[in-house]
Amino acid sequence: MAYGTTAMLIAIMLTAFAYNFGIQPIIQPLFSQVKTFTSYSELEIFLKNNMDKAKTFALEPQILGLRTQEANLAGDLEAAPAYSTTNIQVAGVDEADIVKTDGTYIYVVSGNNVYIIGADPYSESPLIQKITLNETYNPEIYINANKLAVIGTHYSHPVYKTEPLTVGIYPYVYTEEVIIKIYDLTDIRNPVLTRAINMNGTLAGSRMIGNYIYTSMVQPAISPIAYPEPDPSSNETHLAIMLPQITTEGKTKEIQPTDIRYINVTDVSYYFTTILALNINNDAQKPTHETFLAGTSSKMYVSQKNMYLTVANMNWWLIRSDNGEFREETLIYRVKLDQEKVAFEAHGSVPGYVLNQFSMDEYNGYFRVATTVGWGESSTNNLYVLNMSLDVVGKLEGLATGERIYSARFMGSRAYLVTFRQIDPFFVIDLSNPTAPEVLGYLKIPGFSGYLHPFDENHVIGVGKQSSNVKLSLFDVTNVTAPSETAQPYIIKALRSDTTVLYDHKAFLFDKSKQLLALPISINEATWVDDTYYSNLYWQGEYVFDISLRTGFELKGNVTHQATTVEHWDSSHWVKRALYIDNVFYTVSDKMIKMNSLVDLSLLKEIQLN
Repeated sequence: MAYGTTAMLIAIMLTAFAYNFGIQPIIQPLFSQVKTFTSYSELEIFLKNNMDKAKTFALEPQILGLRTQEANLAGDLEAAPAYSTTNIQVAGVDEADIVKTDGTYIYVVSGNNVYIIGADPYSESPLIQKITLNETYNPEIYINANKLAVIGTHYSHPVYKTEPLTVGIYPYVYTEEVIIKIYDLTDIRNPVLTRAINMNGTLAGSRMIGNYIYTSMVQPAISPIAYPEPDPSSNETHLAIMLPQITTEGKTKEIQPTDIRYINVTDVSYYFTTILALNINNDAQKPTHETFLAGTSSKMYVSQKNMYLTVANMNWWLIRSDNGEFREETLIYRVKLDQEKVAFEAHGSVPGYVLNQFSMDEYNGYFRVATTVGWGESSTNNLYVLNMSLDVVGKLEGLATGERIYSARFMGSRAYLVTFRQIDPFFVIDLSNPTAPEVLGYLKIPGFSGYLHPFDENHVIGVGKQSSNVKLSLFDVTNVTAPSETAQPYIIKALRSDTTVLYDHKAFLFDKSKQLLALPISINEATWVDDTYYSNLYWQGEYVFDISLRTGFELKGNVTHQATTVEHWDSSHWVKRALYIDNVFYTVSDKMIKMNSLVDLSLLKEIQLN
C-alpha cells in the first residue's frame, strides 16, 4: 500500500463568515461558540496568549504518522456515456484532475502547460493548442461547457514594502498563493484568458458542483518569513500576522480581523482557512468567500450540498480526558454550499483519526465517518453516524483491535471497511438504522485492500497488496453475513509491483458495461546478491483487464510509454491516466498520449507532448 506520512497536525477548526467581494457580508447561521474579532489588536492578543499558554505545557510533543492514502467511493452506477470521466467520489461533484475530456477533445496538464488534443485518432493534426501557465505549479483543471478552469500554486520571493499597512502588520508578502484561471474555449484554437484570481495560501482542495467551483485554501496566521518586531511608539512586540488577501480584476482585497471568526481554544499554531465560491461560466459574477481562524484542514469531503472539513486534533500535550489520559479526536465542520452562498452551519467531533476523504460520507441527512484510535496493538476502529448538527446519533466501536483502517467505502445503507495488520478483514456494516450500526459479516484473506470500488450493488472491487505485489479482488456481498471472493484474485507476478491507485483514486478506470478495468502498474525487478544491489529493471504502464462476475479478472494486455524495460525510472513516461472515447483507449503521460484500439489494444496513434 502506498501512503504518505505527515507530522502531527495541530489546532482546531474555527468558523465562518460570509463575504461577497465588493459587497456586504452574507448573513448566515453560526453556532453559539463562534466569536468575531472586534479589532486587529484582539486578534493579535488572542494568538499571543493562546500560543504562549500552549508552550508552557511540559509534555514533549509526540509525532504521529497520519496516512494520506486516497481511495474512491464512486457512487454512480448508471450506464456509462460514450466517453469516460474523472473517477470521482460523489456523483454530481466533480474533482479537479490532470486529464479531462468532453468526448471531442482531451485536456492534459503536463508541467506548466495545458495541452488541448483532438481525440480523433485518424486526424492528421490532433494537437489543437498549448496553453502556457507561466510559473503555475501543480495545476489541475475543470471543464464546463466552453470554459476551462486551471487551479494551481504560484511561489514568489518575499517582497518588502516601504511601510507597514498598519501597526503590527509587517510589510512582508506571503510567498505562496493559489491561482485560479478561467479560459474561454469558444474558439478552441484560440483559448482566451477571461479571469484570474489570486489568493495567498496553500490549496487544500476543490470541487465543482454545477457551474460553481469551491476552493479551500489555508495559510499560517503568523508569517514564516518575518519575526516579531518591537513597536517604537509603545515598546510592545507585535506578531507578524498575515491576513488573507484575494486579488481579482487587478484589485487586492485584504480580509480584516473583524470579518474573521474563531473559537476560543488554546493551540500552538493557527491558520486562516478560506473557502471561495466561483461561477466558472459567469465572469461578471463576483466570487464569495468564507474565512476561518483554524488549524490545518486535514481531509475534505463534499456532497452536493455540503462541504465537511476535518482537523486531526492530536495535540497530546494539550488535550487530556477527564481521567488524565491522552485523547485523540477529529474535529468536523459542515459548510453549506448553495451556488454562490457559502455558510457555516455546524461543528462536531469524533474520537480517532480519519484515513482519507473516503472514510466519510453523507446519506439521507446523516454524515458517516470511520476512524482509527490508537497505535500498534492498542489501536481500535470505529464508525460514527452524525446528524446535520454534527451530533453523534449512532456508533460502532472497538472493531479489529490491534489493526487500523486501510480503506473505507460507503454505499447507500452499507459501509465496507478493510483493516489490516497481518491478515485482511473485510467488514460489511449495516447502516440502515443510523442510530444502531452493526457488523453483518466479515471475511479474512491474505494481504490488504487499500482501495474499494463498487462493481454493482452486491459486489466490490478491491485493489491492494499481497506480500510485495499488487492484488485485485472481487468481493461478493450478496450474503451480507458471509461475504466471499467471487473470483480468483489477480496478483501481479513480479519481484515487486505497485500502483498509484492506492493513493490516487483518479488513476483508476472502471466501466461495468464495457467489462473494462484499467490501472497503472509499476514493476521493479531489482535484486540483491551478497548484500549488493545487482540489477535495476523497471517497467511502468497501464494494465488493462476484462472483468466480469463469471470470469473474474482476465488480463487483456498492457500499454507502456517506455521504449523498453529500463534500468532507471523515467517518470516523464509514466502512464498517469487512462480514458476511453467510444472504442479508443487513451493513455496519458507527461511526454505522450497513446491511442489504442479498445478491442485488441493495437496501436492507432502516438502524440508527443513537448
